[in-house]
Amino acid sequence: MKAYEECLQTMFALHRFGIKLGLDCIRNILTGLGDPQNHYRCIHVAGTNGKGSVAATLATLLTEAGFKTGLYTSPHLMKFNERIRVDSRMVSDADVVAAFEAVRAVPCGERQPTFFEFATAMAFHLFARHGVDWAVVETGMGGRLDATNILQPEVCVITNISLEHRAYLGRTIAAIAREKAGIVKPGAPVVTGVSQAAAREAVAAAAAACATPWYLLGRDFRVRRRGNGRFDFHGREQRWNDLAVGLPGSHQVGNASLALAAAETLVPRGLPLTESQVRRALTRVKWPGRLQQIGNRPAVIIDGAHNLAAARNLARHLAATYPASRVTLVLGMLDDKPYQGMLAALLPTAGRVVICAPVIDRAIPAAKLGAVAAALHPAVSVIPEVAAAVTQTLGRAGPDEVICIAGSLYVAGEAMTALKRMGMAVEG
Repeated sequence: MKAYEECLQTMFALHRFGIKLGLDCIRNILTGLGDPQNHYRCIHVAGTNGKGSVAATLATLLTEAGFKTGLYTSPHLMKFNERIRVDSRMVSDADVVAAFEAVRAVPCGERQPTFFEFATAMAFHLFARHGVDWAVVETGMGGRLDATNILQPEVCVITNISLEHRAYLGRTIAAIAREKAGIVKPGAPVVTGVSQAAAREAVAAAAAACATPWYLLGRDFRVRRRGNGRFDFHGREQRWNDLAVGLPGSHQVGNASLALAAAETLVPRGLPLTESQVRRALTRVKWPGRLQQIGNRPAVIIDGAHNLAAARNLARHLAATYPASRVTLVLGMLDDKPYQGMLAALLPTAGRVVICAPVIDRAIPAAKLGAVAAALHPAVSVIPEVAAAVTQTLGRAGPDEVICIAGSLYVAGEAMTALKRMGMAVEG
């Protein structure tokens, strides 16, 4: 579809404007579109890790409850449309073209919108056009000045806080937490899994300023882990035992509990929340590129693992599941991430390591990352292009081996595209 490709080229060119935090531009665009974000009810999700999983779980819970539900996340892995979903399905190419034309036609103020601002306006417009009842929206970066923070949500979720995007959000946990807690609004309860005292203080202060309650994992709601993705949830009102999480990884139990606690706050606001709906939703959630297994002999696992906390989660999963001798890691990372710590966490889980680099200006050159990896692991090779690294590694692997592709969501996306071209069934 030529019009679709031309739209994407124009949008991706907006990356040259970089990251510009602030709400004036997005507010102008949405005003010109008739404020589509006011046509449905919203849930807003921020945090460092797990926000996509929580958002996807909440969207699935709402769909299971019978609501038409929009989901806005970023980044995409293989196709832009992944960012904007209605009832778990990507919007169509024609939808993207129509939304692009609608956004381009309205004034945006004193400057050009960034890529993320443009995409956010498209998502909000399409949710109104599709007549969704609810939209679950993940922040892009931070919260207070994020383009998504134009919303007036019914509930806010802040998953956790760690040091990230320090050039934009601040150098300390407290500063970053204050930025992420900027999504808190009057009348919208806050559900959070933050663990550091400074982060808890920031969330508490934001909630107090908005005169809204906040609920903390481990204090106001709890989980008891049973192992193998099963857990008991003890909420403020509900207790559900022996729930099963469909998303792989032990960390997904915490993400599921945040989603359930947020859903609990919506029951007085008209959300029917039955045990059968909860059980179905938790097992039906899809979140590609996060511990996603593609193929079996050899097993290919794709996990973005794009920061230190995510890398440690992946390392724990690999170490608990496979002997290192069977695992080959295919890794590429970005230069704004703590790549030395990420390598230190991941490399002990593998017998062999292949280093590559995604096609993005922030990627660490494969030779540079390979040199750092070689100082930590005895079996490191460098294949600069992601597609070549994936295809060559897969071609050499035995049926009982495990290939884990990680280090960046951009690496995950390029790898998934390469595997799809090889004829493998890849769900994006």
